[in-house]
Amino acid sequence: MKKYKISFVFNIIIVLMVVFASFAMFTGFKFMHGMEPVLESTKLGMFRFFTVDSNMFMGIVSLLFIIFEYRLFKNKISIPKWLYILKLMATCGVALTFLVVFLYLGPIFEGGIKGLLMNSNLFFHFLIPVFSIITFIFFEKNNLLFFKDSFYGMAPCLVYSVYYIINVLIHVENGKVSPEYDWYWFVQNGIWTAFIVVPVILLFTYLISLFLWRFNIDKSN
Repeated sequence: MKKYKISFVFNIIIVLMVVFASFAMFTGFKFMHGMEPVLESTKLGMFRFFTVDSNMFMGIVSLLFIIFEYRLFKNKISIPKWLYILKLMATCGVALTFLVVFLYLGPIFEGGIKGLLMNSNLFFHFLIPVFSIITFIFFEKNNLLFFKDSFYGMAPCLVYSVYYIINVLIHVENGKVSPEYDWYWFVQNGIWTAFIVVPVILLFTYLISLFLWRFNIDKSN
C-alpha cells in the first residue's frame, strides 16, 4: 500500500505541473528570462508539438490514477489493467520527449539544451518526464502487463507521426519544407528522409516502451 501512496503523491505533482505548464504556454507567461525559448507557441498553436500533447495526455492519465488510487485507499479496489496500459503509453510518450530533446534537439538547436528548458518546457521537457518515469517504474509496479502490451507504448507516437507527415507533405514547396512546418527538423535534408526518420523514431519509441514495461514488472510477488 505504501507504494500506492507514493504514486498518489507523485501523480498529484505531475497533474499540477501539467496544469501550470499548459497554462503558462497557452497564455505566453514567462517566468524565466535571459535566453530566447525554442519550440514554444501560445494558444492553440501549442498543440502542434508532440511535447505538449504527450504531457497533457500524461496529466489526464495521472488524474485517472489519482481517482482510482483514492478509491483503492477507501474501498480496497484494484487498479484496472487498461489504466496501467494508458500509463505505459503516457510514460513512453513523455520519455520519448525527454530523450529526443537531450539526444537530438539539444545539439542541433541554437541555445542548446538550455534554450529547450526555458519556461513551460522546463516542465514539459524535463520535470514531468522524470517524475513520470520514476513513478511508473518504482511505484506503479504490477503483474498485469504482458510482453504484448509493450507495443501499446508506440500508439501516441504513431498517431502523431501520421499528423506530422501529413502536415509536412501539404507544405512542400519546390521539394522543401520550411522549418515553420517542420519544427523538429526531421525532413530538412529532403522529404525522402521521412522514410528513414519515421521508422527509426518508432523503433526507438518501442525500445523505450519495452524498457518501461520490463522495469515495471513487480517481482515481489
